[in-house]
Amino acid sequence: MLTTKRLILRRWEESDAESLYEYAKDPDVGPIAGWQPHKSAKESRNIIKTVLSGPEAYAVCLKEDNKVIGAIELMLGGSSVNSVKSDDECELGFWLGKPFWGQGLIPEAAREMLRHAFEDLGMSKVWCGYYDGNEKSKRVQEKVGFRYQYTKEEVYVPAFNENRTEHMSCLTKEEWKNEL
Repeated sequence: MLTTKRLILRRWEESDAESLYEYAKDPDVGPIAGWQPHKSAKESRNIIKTVLSGPEAYAVCLKEDNKVIGAIELMLGGSSVNSVKSDDECELGFWLGKPFWGQGLIPEAAREMLRHAFEDLGMSKVWCGYYDGNEKSKRVQEKVGFRYQYTKEEVYVPAFNENRTEHMSCLTKEEWKNEL
């Protein structure tokens, strides 16, 4: 478990399925990030058991009630992440339920995940990407220090059986230390 001023970042539990479904069913949340809105709490429970079961996948919860409002994950080199080039690199992914947008919660969570990546996991570089049109994700990345690296055209998004343009940024451990 990781904590910030306002948040708890903790492992997912099957009992989080209802809360996950509440925000993941919103068509403004998943599609911009490349995944379909959830259709039921049962589907959300299955997502918790499969997709959100990685070693560094965390539920984003408000400290006041420990209820899930989003997700954040460091995808390590062993996963199928295209940008990760070596074992000391990973990719950050995140999303937040729409009622919580614009409050600085994901930048707060991302800063803690970056600290965790560099200090606890020994990463030298963290990557982060967003698809064309996802300005909120782009802003989060800029706020926490990521620097644009490259754009990839025609990136296949299986959930929608379509290609998109993806922009990749990264932050090195040295750049992160200099931001502190």
